[in-house]
Amino acid sequence: MSTSRTLGSTGPQVSALGLGCMGMSALYGEADRTESIATIHAALDAGITLLDTGDFYGMGHNELLINEALRTAPAARREQALTSVKFGALRTVEGGFTGYDGRPDAVKNFAAYSLQRLGTDHIDIYRIARVDPDVPIEETVGAIAELVEAGHVRHIGLSEVGADTIRRAAATAPISDLQIEYSLISRSIEAEILPTLRELGIGVTAYGVLSRGLISGHFTRDRELAPGDFRGMSPRFQGDNLQHNLNLVDALRKIAEQKGVSVAQIAIAWVAAQGEDIVPLVGARSRDRLSEALGALDVTLTADDLAAIEQAVPAGAAAGDRYPTNQMAHLDSER
Repeated sequence: MSTSRTLGSTGPQVSALGLGCMGMSALYGEADRTESIATIHAALDAGITLLDTGDFYGMGHNELLINEALRTAPAARREQALTSVKFGALRTVEGGFTGYDGRPDAVKNFAAYSLQRLGTDHIDIYRIARVDPDVPIEETVGAIAELVEAGHVRHIGLSEVGADTIRRAAATAPISDLQIEYSLISRSIEAEILPTLRELGIGVTAYGVLSRGLISGHFTRDRELAPGDFRGMSPRFQGDNLQHNLNLVDALRKIAEQKGVSVAQIAIAWVAAQGEDIVPLVGARSRDRLSEALGALDVTLTADDLAAIEQAVPAGAAAGDRYPTNQMAHLDSER
């Protein structure tokens, strides 16, 4: 696998894997700040250039963490780093989500705060996390385009939107990539979204490539989740669904063992093998997990391997939705 990929026809060249930093601040229980920063440094040292975050991850905590990691990294590494930032989620003090705000004035306000927290003069890729149902996507994307014109943002991205919204956004301004969940057990983009992106020359940054650890090979049936861990509410981690999904992982493990690689490595390599226009984001929170993920870059999947994987984990094989019902309702991509 090549070490770099280009996000769409108008986007930047980035590393073949990106680092998703959310788990260092939120949604998976307590994280170790020192280890998180060391993991970002190790990622930069290994050639990863794309750091993905959201201004609402830990209510700004994640952006401040990235700021500290970049500030304490060697200058050459810092200059190679690209920031991909999601905005728009409205939060409560208690950590709840109350909706999304894509109004043009809000877009520029969110950006001003992100630039301050990140300690940079520009954001490389900027995108609303979920479509605001009360604001046309043309207005939200148009506001980001004005930020591009002013030099505060380099590229415009999208997140979790369907084919119609992609077309409307792309007609408003150049779009570098769509960030969306894509993994062996989350393949809904293949029907309509991925062909639309390819027609329009828009790349994919794929998150959830290990389905929040479910298909990493490390998640066990008896695992106790920490308070506040998102997976405690995720349908795929509940009861019979979990049992069914881990049976799929057992089938995948047999193929991985035959190739002499880990389950996580074969799962990441499968996503990367779906096209040069796809960049998997790995949510490693420790140097050990990062090192394992980087090993996926050395995995070559043959046609026979891909057929065996397809047989072990067919499209649509997972049990349970990828988000709880109330959160699925916010996904333009699932409509």
